[in-house]
Amino acid sequence: MARYTGPRTKKARSFGEAIFGFDRAFEKRKYPPGQHGNGKRRKQKSDYASQLKEKQKAKYTYGVLEKQFRNLFESANAKSGVTGEILLQFLEARLDNTVYRLGLAPTRRAARQLVSHKHILLNGVINNIASAQLKPGDVVSVRGKSKSLGVIQDINGSGEAKKYSWVEYNADKMEGVFLEYPPKEQIPEKINEQLIVELYSK
Repeated sequence: MARYTGPRTKKARSFGEAIFGFDRAFEKRKYPPGQHGNGKRRKQKSDYASQLKEKQKAKYTYGVLEKQFRNLFESANAKSGVTGEILLQFLEARLDNTVYRLGLAPTRRAARQLVSHKHILLNGVINNIASAQLKPGDVVSVRGKSKSLGVIQDINGSGEAKKYSWVEYNADKMEGVFLEYPPKEQIPEKINEQLIVELYSK
């Protein structure tokens, strides 16, 4: 299926945030892309434009396609609770995102590649579906013969998982546990989920 493979810095500049992770080029030019750069006066955005931009930012951040995103929203809307917060929790509970949070990959794109190339086990079974939804208690680990991969060896034990309370990682076993759905306030991405809810509720 189609994924965004274009210039990531340009896309990050359009949102005004380094949504794909730290980017030196973005740090140098944090203004929107375009011929006139930061000197052009920009019109005030409509409510719809702000809502659409927030949805697009969430999609690009987590690497989710439109149909997948809408399906996640409908699943979140069907559950009791705050729809926007549940939507973010579902995005965080994706297998590729959890691999990234555990520190097994430097970016979500790299994490998705590890999953699709069958280097990752979910509860002891190979799972190559990046969008697989995890539940509290699920165990994510590196496949035995994949533990010697350079990309994993380089980042393993970096302490990345210690930043997040909802995952726990054992560097010696190259194994992590998805402990719980994270509270909204602990998710570091700056996404205004309420705007997304308003967009889909029209």
